[in-house]
Amino acid sequence: MEERRRITRVTYPAPSIIVDCKTHEKFVTKAENVSPLGMGIRADASVPNLIGRDVIVVAATMIMYADVVRQDKQEDGSYMIGVNARKFTDDVLQYLFDSIGKDSE
Repeated sequence: MEERRRITRVTYPAPSIIVDCKTHEKFVTKAENVSPLGMGIRADASVPNLIGRDVIVVAATMIMYADVVRQDKQEDGSYMIGVNARKFTDDVLQYLFDSIGKDSE
């Protein structure tokens, strides 16, 4: 039996930040499209190679824990980064709760 449903990404232009879970480095980016399973993000040429890294993506009204699965260089020097969503772990949630509002105190 052939699956007829597809989960496709929809346009979602929004400012975003990628946080590398290992180094806690933050990179300012721009979300371009989103689905329940992943996101397409445009990043500046200065962003290092994140393929294979666990990241947290914060974009406007959503937070996604994800794996970076591709990082394609564009003609203008920027990157299109593709991420696949992951289930939040207790450690990642604790990091988020500990970090929220930290800079505003």
